[in-house]
Amino acid sequence: MKFIVSSLKLLKNLQALSGVIGTKNTLPILDDFLFQLTENELKITTSDLDVTMSVSMVPDMVEGTGEVTIPARLLLEIMKNFPDVPITINVDNNTLAVELIAGEGRYKLAGHKSDEFPQLPVMTDTSVWEIPADVLARGFEKTVFATGVDEIRPIMSGVFMEMTENYLTFVATDAHKLVRYRRMDVKSDVVASFIMPKKPINQLKSILATMADEPVRIEFNKTNASYVFGDYVLICRLLEGRYPNYEAVIPKNNPNQLTIDRQTFLSAIRRVAVFSSKATHQVRFRITGQEIMLTAEDVDFYNEAKERLACSYTGDDMEIGFNSRFFQEMLGNFDSNEVKLEMSAPNRAGILTPVDNENEAEDLLMLLMPVMLNA
Repeated sequence: MKFIVSSLKLLKNLQALSGVIGTKNTLPILDDFLFQLTENELKITTSDLDVTMSVSMVPDMVEGTGEVTIPARLLLEIMKNFPDVPITINVDNNTLAVELIAGEGRYKLAGHKSDEFPQLPVMTDTSVWEIPADVLARGFEKTVFATGVDEIRPIMSGVFMEMTENYLTFVATDAHKLVRYRRMDVKSDVVASFIMPKKPINQLKSILATMADEPVRIEFNKTNASYVFGDYVLICRLLEGRYPNYEAVIPKNNPNQLTIDRQTFLSAIRRVAVFSSKATHQVRFRITGQEIMLTAEDVDFYNEAKERLACSYTGDDMEIGFNSRFFQEMLGNFDSNEVKLEMSAPNRAGILTPVDNENEAEDLLMLLMPVMLNA
């Protein structure tokens, strides 16, 4: 089999797929790209058994058909060093020897049989959603950072997605922080939910972000989900189990409400956090009147920082502590100029929401558990 393609187009597709390849694969074949050539299409696939992703492209020229797997690392390294030129890839169907020809250069490498490459799961009893690519990318972007890494509770290492007749919801939590992102402009008569693992989310979101509002067809059952968009198909194993009742942990009555410029707040926390304890990353918020005092200290090294900021505040004077790393993550994932911090008591969760959200169809809420203040 033989085909000719643009080097840059091929490299772009290989790089998009390469994130699927694991660093410690149990099967040597999983270190390869699977190339499948038909009379008018080239399909390239990668898999780590849990996630399988493929892309289809139309070569400039095709001779013959066939299948071969090619070592991914070696192929990527050589492709990165080509200018934008036509690449001829010639595969001997008998020996599986692979030859790349670009201008005056000829490069030979050994291909492998494709019969050991994982087969795609057969999906039955599926439900189907269609979601615009930019909505899906934004939902993943706003939530995936809040997922957990606790092996005891693997369900919390993914993003919970739920579609109802009223909205689409994305939720992520690690028990210390929680993010809920909703889109009121995406709904379905098919009320269903599933939990997406973190790896395929990271694989999807960068590609989806470039596709504007093109539709993504999601087909899923209890164990797997398939994403079809543009020239790509991604199939992944879902996380199984019951997701925590996230609505139950969101405090409904929060009389103490602080509004502040997001960037000013974020910059101040970054400065003060440099002096916080490396173990707890605690920053103390002391709110009185229309100002907030940020304090951090590391008693082991006699480091201390204080910074006073103006804010708009209604409620009782209060003192509360938060993990500064988590708080910075959350503020960094807002787009609004101002944010609102709602609180009820020093031992209850604080809720962050945007004040000036440009998209009325969006509903973004972030929750952060406080840390116990040092005496």
